[in-house]
Amino acid sequence: QVRLVESGGGLVQAGGSLRLSCTASGRSSNSYAMGWFRQAPGKERDFVAGINWNGGSTFYANSVKGRFTISRDNAANTVYLRMNSLKSEDTAVYYCAAKRGDWSTMRSIYDYWGQGTQVTVSS
Repeated sequence: QVRLVESGGGLVQAGGSLRLSCTASGRSSNSYAMGWFRQAPGKERDFVAGINWNGGSTFYANSVKGRFTISRDNAANTVYLRMNSLKSEDTAVYYCAAKRGDWSTMRSIYDYWGQGTQVTVSS
C-alpha cells in the first residue's frame, strides 16, 4: 500500500510559478513510477507529466511541455512538479499517482492516487 499526499497548490497570477509536491509513504514507494494528472471542472482527469522510478525518464503532455518540470527526490520520498509561465487554462485540481513499472499517460492503470491540490491561475 502506498499513500500519496499532495501540497503546494494555491492561487497565482497568470505568468507566475508554483511548485507542487507529492510525498509518498509505504513499502517500496521509491520503486514506483509517478505521474501528475489534472482535472478541471466538468472535464476528465488528464495526464500532465510522468517520471520513472529513478528520474531517468520523463514525459510531458504537449500542453505543458517547456513550462512544467517533473522531478523526484527518492531520499525524501517526494515527487515535484515545477510549473512556470502559468496560464488560466492550467487551473485544475492536480493529482499525483503511482504505478509499478514505467510511467504511463493512462490514468486507469495507476495503482495509487493522492487527494489532489487545487491550482487556480487568475488572468
